[in-house]
This record gives sequence, structure tokens and C-alpha cells, in this order.
Amino acid sequence: MEITAALSFALVAGLVMTSPGPKWVLIAKTVPTSGKNAGFANLGGYIASLYIHGLLSAFGLSVILVQSAQAFFIVKMLGAAYLIWIGTKALWSAKDTSSASNDIQPAKNRRGLRRAFQEGFLTSLLSPKVSLFYLAVFPQFIDQKEDAVSAAFILLTIHAVLNLIWFSTMIILLSRLTIVAQGSGFQRWLKVITGIVFIGFGIKLAALTRAGT
Repeated sequence: MEITAALSFALVAGLVMTSPGPKWVLIAKTVPTSGKNAGFANLGGYIASLYIHGLLSAFGLSVILVQSAQAFFIVKMLGAAYLIWIGTKALWSAKDTSSASNDIQPAKNRRGLRRAFQEGFLTSLLSPKVSLFYLAVFPQFIDQKEDAVSAAFILLTIHAVLNLIWFSTMIILLSRLTIVAQGSGFQRWLKVITGIVFIGFGIKLAALTRAGT
């Protein structure tokens, strides 16, 4: 693959990556309440899902999601239901937080790393928009003379590294706010905002069509 194609893809992927989405909100909720390691577990799950989406796209299997209205609808609704479920849980948790008399100490209320990984993994895996992105972008940067799977893997790795750098920086910065985040007031409002945003993303995903967002 030519370096110009790789750099061009990195620019496009970087612009998409820096647009706020569910993964942003998930990490912003996880780090203050469960710690830096849980945030990196979120990120690990998200990156793992990227490779699944990317390799399915490279092998053409995710084309089914584009060509089959029924398959696309099922995956879309599963993803929407999952996002709405996370949002509802956050709102319910905020209700519990508001009724507590003492500040919550995140260090004593950590979600397990496995759970954090699963949340990051499923938040991305159940979004057909990721496969649609790869299906739309990969052909723009893969030469017909190249092996499509190998070239797609290179582009996928570039995307994964960009996400690793960007969100690792975000996690580290958020972890610096630990003292502020220990207050129950901060956590309550964070959970309320998280819940509303995730439910909003779920509704938006449910309205997604195969032609676009």
C-alpha cells in the first residue's frame, strides 16, 4: 500500500474518530466512576470490535448487513436496544446516587475490567454504522492490484492505533479529575447526562437507514 493512501485514510478516519459518539460517553462515564484501568478496558473492547467489523467488511460478510434489509434491521435494533439499556441503567443509577447521603468513592465502586471490556466491545460491535464506514471507505484507499484483505488489515490497524492514541489521552486526562469525580453531585449529573445521551444515540441508531445516518 502506498504511503499517500495510508496517510489519506488516517486523515479521514481521524476526523470520524474525533466526532463525539457512544464510545466517548462510555469512557467519560467509566473513568471517573471506575478508574483509569476500566477506561482502558473500555478502549480494548472497542478496538477488538473494530477488528471484527473491519475483517468482516474485508471478507465481504458485512455486505449482508447492507444488502439484506432484515439482517440490517436486526443488528440495528439490537444495537439501539443495548444503547438505550445502558442509558436507562445510568439514569437509574443516578437516582440511587441522589438518595445517598455520602459521596461515592469510585475506588470502592469499580466495575470489573471484564465488564468494562464487554461494554466497550458491545457498544461498537452492535453498531452497523462501523461496518458501513469500512465498506464505504476501504474501496477508496485499496488499489485493485492489492490483496484486499491484507490492505484492509493495514488500514484497520492504522484506525486502531489512532483510536488507541486519541482515547488513551482522553482516559489519562479524565483520570486527573479523580478528586472532583469523587463527589456524589458530580457523579449524579454525569450519570444523568450519560443516560440521556446514550438513550439519544439508541434512538438515532434505531432510525438509521442503510443509505446513511
